[in-house]
Amino acid sequence: MKKIKIFDTTLRDGEQTPRVNLNAEEKLRIAKQLEAMGVDIIEAGFAVASLGDFEAVKMIAENVEKSTVTSLARAVKKDIEVAAGALKKAKKPRIHTFIATSPIHREYKLKMTKEEILKKVTEMVTYAKSFVDDVEFSAEDATRTEKEYLVEVYETAIKAGATTLNVPDTVGYRTPDEMYELIKYLKENVKGIENVDISVHCHDDLGLSVANSIAAIKAGATQIECTINGLGERAGNTSLEEVVMIVKTRKDIFDEYETAIDTKQLYPVSKLVSLLTGVTAQPNKAIVGANAFAHESGIHQHGVLANPETYEIMKPETVGRNTDSLVLGKLSGKHAFVQKLSALGFEDMADDKVEELFSEFKKLADKKKYVLDEDIISLVTGDAAKIEGKLSLEHFEITRKDKKPKAEITISINKEKKSGEAFGDGPVDAAYNAVNKILNDSFVLEEYKLDSITGDTDAQAQVVVILEKEGKRFMGRGQSTDIVEASINAYINGINRLYKN
Repeated sequence: MKKIKIFDTTLRDGEQTPRVNLNAEEKLRIAKQLEAMGVDIIEAGFAVASLGDFEAVKMIAENVEKSTVTSLARAVKKDIEVAAGALKKAKKPRIHTFIATSPIHREYKLKMTKEEILKKVTEMVTYAKSFVDDVEFSAEDATRTEKEYLVEVYETAIKAGATTLNVPDTVGYRTPDEMYELIKYLKENVKGIENVDISVHCHDDLGLSVANSIAAIKAGATQIECTINGLGERAGNTSLEEVVMIVKTRKDIFDEYETAIDTKQLYPVSKLVSLLTGVTAQPNKAIVGANAFAHESGIHQHGVLANPETYEIMKPETVGRNTDSLVLGKLSGKHAFVQKLSALGFEDMADDKVEELFSEFKKLADKKKYVLDEDIISLVTGDAAKIEGKLSLEHFEITRKDKKPKAEITISINKEKKSGEAFGDGPVDAAYNAVNKILNDSFVLEEYKLDSITGDTDAQAQVVVILEKEGKRFMGRGQSTDIVEASINAYINGINRLYKN
């Protein structure tokens, strides 16, 4: 069997999704789930970009054991040094260095000649190799680079010690036929390419990232760079779950290929990433969307009841949806709760953390008739999203006076309780006004988004807010069966992030 390596860049390219801002703890939680799912390479971040990115890469490098951990680095000495520093304690470190090669980038961004770029490739891949054995080289905007020159660039990288060559479709411009021909051309013309992995990194600007990645596999690519839910800047990246399930489902075409992904973890990981980033997959999203296995047409329903294969090409259980019949409630014990955590891939938790989550589960079970898989994932998500800040909600009450909502709020500020009240256009607006009044501060609410975590009538709500103050923007998240409580917690979560930075 030919193994296709899965390189996940949710924590680097995926985080470049507008308004997504994950902290180190949240990134580590996602990384641990990616590792549990069987991802081969985790791109933990761009270490030189900020102190926060450096700390996230460092934390992931120290805690992930099975997957290779990599940091992106421009073909610049400082970038490579910082990446190496962040990866120092990684069990399997990789430095991923890149430089643009297309005519438009050479002329307008780099202002470098072809020869100067080749020299830089030699110097920087060699330098990266002095820190780690595993070096990936990317020719940014490769698919708009002259093929003959691309051969020179990749041959230079191989001679300098690169172990993986990445071919990015940086602006999502190519079609599957073109991607197939390019990979085939490189395989036939780059000396030494048979000794390295060929990777592709496709963007979805024309909706072709998955199709281009699949075409690359057929042409000989051995690594696919992708993100959970197809997250990424602009139109996003190649969707990990779609590529993996195409290879698994279409054995008539990909009978010689396999990935190491435990597909039963796809849906839980998708939900975890959705909740932590605040970016919900669209309902009709393949594999993980809310409607991916829904059948409303009478003809379809009849067929599925008679034989699921009439309208389903994969079983929901294979991607982690309804993985078992264990539905939890307020009478469920700790053993059943731990069993559910394990089934969802959350197996790496310390005993005290499990105890804490079990306590939260019991509180939730008192409010809901049934606690669903999504609820359990949201508990883990809420724990990862916690910010040890100076503010916490103690109590709130919403009343109406002359038909106008009034909020009475008590919050703890560095463990000292303070109360305030305010009116607003609605209960949430009144609550936010009351918090501002207590703090004698104000924040610009750029975005407010409310989602239901599950579809039941007593569902938990997740609220995501984007707060701005003095040019700084931070995301806040809150979860509760009470929409107003979720909204206040999201607001306080965002303020804690702002105050902490």
